[in-house]
Amino acid sequence: MNDFTYYNPTKIEFGREKEKNIGRYIQEAGISSVLLVYGMGSIKKSSLYDDIVSALKSSDIRYEELDAVVSNPIICRVNDGIKIAKEKKLQAVLGVGGGSVADSVKAIAAGAMYDGDVWDFFVQKAQITQALPVFTVMTLAATASEMNGNSVVMNEKTQQKYSVSSVLLNPVLSVINPELMASVSKEYLAYSAVDAIAHSIEIYFTASSHPNFNSRMVESIIKSIIETTEILVDDPNDYEARGEFAWVATQALNGLLPAGTEGGSFPNHMIEHALSALYNVAHGAGLSIVIPAWMKWYKEQNLPQFERFAQEVFGLKDVDAGIQALQEWFQKIGSPVSLTDADIPRESIPSLAENAAELGVLWGMGEIYNKEIITEILEKA
Repeated sequence: MNDFTYYNPTKIEFGREKEKNIGRYIQEAGISSVLLVYGMGSIKKSSLYDDIVSALKSSDIRYEELDAVVSNPIICRVNDGIKIAKEKKLQAVLGVGGGSVADSVKAIAAGAMYDGDVWDFFVQKAQITQALPVFTVMTLAATASEMNGNSVVMNEKTQQKYSVSSVLLNPVLSVINPELMASVSKEYLAYSAVDAIAHSIEIYFTASSHPNFNSRMVESIIKSIIETTEILVDDPNDYEARGEFAWVATQALNGLLPAGTEGGSFPNHMIEHALSALYNVAHGAGLSIVIPAWMKWYKEQNLPQFERFAQEVFGLKDVDAGIQALQEWFQKIGSPVSLTDADIPRESIPSLAENAAELGVLWGMGEIYNKEIITEILEKA
């Protein structure tokens, strides 16, 4: 176990109807005005929008709105939110939705306290030193955005899907009500499951030192995601399974799993961001394409951990069988496992590799994951 500092300042309010208290939670934090951010209108088709607005009004929270946040959120909409937050002198940002909304509110929170272009943070031209407080009400479990300081946004002009991370972007408080997630389609349930698994196995396979306890946590998370996903495919209204899925997904990327490990990187996410940037592939769908291909390419570099994965997760003794079992499970739940499945032509591999390699340099992975290596990996997809 290596030395580490673990700190997570986010308070979680988990359970039925907790979203109806969001006004009080915000008021208790000493905040009287927020930018309310949400997606393409699904919260208005249910009672959620009305519940949120009622909660804000009952606690005398002044609010402005930013809607139309899309999957694979774009920087121009973030800039719209920053403009509103600055002009209306808002004190915080409240996101109601899934990971894309959470990504957006964090970027808005950073940009609202910065005089320059918020994209500076994503290309590492500037560091976040202050941000507006962030609150979230989650309607989708996948990204653990409710309990981390990560934001991933796409610059549609440059076709770059980049990320930024700062503890200053951790939500002050997040509401997780599994009932709000029952309407998620089977398609996006699958993508969410893939994303949570990806968050767990990146460090699991790539760390130079990975304690047994951490490995057991990862394996437990993956098995729990598999079990609960299969229950929810058959019964989307199973509250117990929905709640466990949501909380497990939170654990996958709230900073707990890497604590005490050494080294490690996120190559699958790095490569997938190119698929999203160039073909607007849903993040989880892109990951289910990249992960098996990457595993086949990388396995020889950490055979003991791949053997462990096959045994502990699927009860198999063969490394290749373990990889195949994961790929087949992705297929079983309806997530694509090849570029062809996502209607991405093989001829696009060079441009995908070039896009991913640029991000690899930014993430400090350029020496390992150059364009040629990424091309080799994508050829396996």
